[in-house]
Amino acid sequence: MPGIHSSAVVETDSIGEGVTLGEFSIVRSGAVLGDGVTIHPHAIVDAEVEIGAGTDVQPGAYIGRRPRATGGIAREPAYREELRIGAGCSIGVHAVIYYDVEIGPDTLIGDSASIRETARIGAHCVVGRRVSIDRGIHIGDGAVIMFATSLASKTSIGEGVFIAQGVITTNDNALGGRGWVDDEIDGAKIEAEAKIGANATLLPGVTIGRGAIVGAGSVVTHDVDAGTRVMGVPARPA
Repeated sequence: MPGIHSSAVVETDSIGEGVTLGEFSIVRSGAVLGDGVTIHPHAIVDAEVEIGAGTDVQPGAYIGRRPRATGGIAREPAYREELRIGAGCSIGVHAVIYYDVEIGPDTLIGDSASIRETARIGAHCVVGRRVSIDRGIHIGDGAVIMFATSLASKTSIGEGVFIAQGVITTNDNALGGRGWVDDEIDGAKIEAEAKIGANATLLPGVTIGRGAIVGAGSVVTHDVDAGTRVMGVPARPA
């Protein structure tokens, strides 16, 4: 039954019809919950977060985390304290979504996924369990990213892309040796309908062309033409 548990902390008046707030859930001031949203026990929805109708936020999820830099971080975080999640989404157990993220409708975010600030995720996407999405990543509609994949900052993913489990994209040929130099950081570009096999690694700046296929375990060091298939270490046409 929809309702607000007596132990929930509710600081906003912007709550739609049929909303459920579970035990010890927290919804901060300025948050907006659409009709039929469910916030499960111990989940946190911070200030100025907007969640669309029918979205389900599983236990322990943290929606609206503020990034924090320490002395060991080369780049000071830059972000807006706002966050939008579309209607009909599912946010998994212990998922962490930072501020300044947008997620389109009917998208699934798996358990323990991490989505950093300024990421943009389209509609009807799947982001699997323990997927790490770094800053500034754009993911097109209908993309599927399987569990334990790690996407480095400045990676871009087109519509309908399929990325199997354990894939890694990289963005720094200096391996951190020069700190964060924005002009030298360049993630992979994966164009629409491409498919990346399990445990493949994409080196900085490579482009995977539209509809191309990268075989499992490959290390991609150069661009892959549209519609072609590559595999191996380094990856070559197959």
